[in-house]
Amino acid sequence: MRRLIAHALLLAGVLLLAACAGARVRAPAIALPPLRLAPADLGQALALQQRLVFSYGTHRSTLDALLEADADEVRLAVQALGQTGVTLRWDGHTLEQQRAPWLPPQVRGERVLDDLQFALWPADAVRKALPDGWTLVEQAGTRQLEHEGQPWLVLERRDANHQTLRNLAEGYALEIESAPLESSPQ
Repeated sequence: MRRLIAHALLLAGVLLLAACAGARVRAPAIALPPLRLAPADLGQALALQQRLVFSYGTHRSTLDALLEADADEVRLAVQALGQTGVTLRWDGHTLEQQRAPWLPPQVRGERVLDDLQFALWPADAVRKALPDGWTLVEQAGTRQLEHEGQPWLVLERRDANHQTLRNLAEGYALEIESAPLESSPQ
């Protein structure tokens, strides 16, 4: 569960990356493959609160995110400075997103969903979604998405609650700190 929490932070960080990069976003070195995995493929329900620190070049920003997933749907809300920047809902077929007017167009719900699934979904589910030439490699706390042997997306786990995602194709990094979402008192 803690591992899943840390991975959820990845998604929120991707949103921050695009928001912070503004007009100076460089073209990706390579197009990462879409995953679009079914929520049920996660294999468990989760509810996480996350603190994300996004780095793009010399720019660093901090975001907060709430992530919930069950067999039917993935829901994510990302906030910056107390304002909701984006909400996402993925049911395995349709991605719905609501975006704040101030959110840069570079923040794409599809990329956020793919980063989240890369970080949290089981390796076998990710591998099944990859096109020819792409592989998922896992070893000693690191998960890498590689194209013909070259890593383009790297997730490093420091512990169950702290991870770093580096998108080498688009040039950003996301530090993720996750914690279970506490249930409200009854």
